[in-house]
Amino acid sequence: MYRLLLISNIILVCFLYKNESETYFASDLNTNNRGFIITQNKYHKYDSIFKNNPEFISKSFDFPVGKPNAKGYYNAQKFRNNNHLGDDWNGVGGGNTDLGDPIYSIGHGYVSFAENIGGGWGNVIRIIHQYQGKYYESVYAHCNTINVQKGDLIKKGAMVGTIGNAGGLYYAHLHLEIRDNIFMDIGGGYAEDPTGYLDPTKFIKNN
Repeated sequence: MYRLLLISNIILVCFLYKNESETYFASDLNTNNRGFIITQNKYHKYDSIFKNNPEFISKSFDFPVGKPNAKGYYNAQKFRNNNHLGDDWNGVGGGNTDLGDPIYSIGHGYVSFAENIGGGWGNVIRIIHQYQGKYYESVYAHCNTINVQKGDLIKKGAMVGTIGNAGGLYYAHLHLEIRDNIFMDIGGGYAEDPTGYLDPTKFIKNN
């Protein structure tokens, strides 16, 4: 009976902690002698990835367009303007002149998501970065094409996609977010509370 209860508890916890950002493994969960969960390491997956592939640990960051310093682009809607949670990078030519331009990874990292989620987001790429012992996530939205897939390990400056317009909903631009909480849902791109989000331009310039 005790063994059956313990197995049931582990299966239930693994199910409850599964979401689109992270899947927890039974090996992450410790139990006491009654089978109750007492600790968990939600970073287990990424700790393992970067421990086994240390060459993909970030050392610095560049801008995602006009690498390395965004030459030929401007920040059309900065972080926190109108409660914006990222930066909107546009080509200096305006309109759709930057449609199809390359998007580059801001740093070494692991591609955790690369799909078309429709709506106002379109094609989205999410990359996990380990940097100075902490984890960050960069999010690239409205892409015209995706050039990577989930599970890829990439270096800073690698082309991950191209600038798009979410199927014609906007003029072409790149919506870039940087997060210090890597387990959040995709969100809405705007919010009064910016908890978990960092100023992308400030972060890149300072690191």
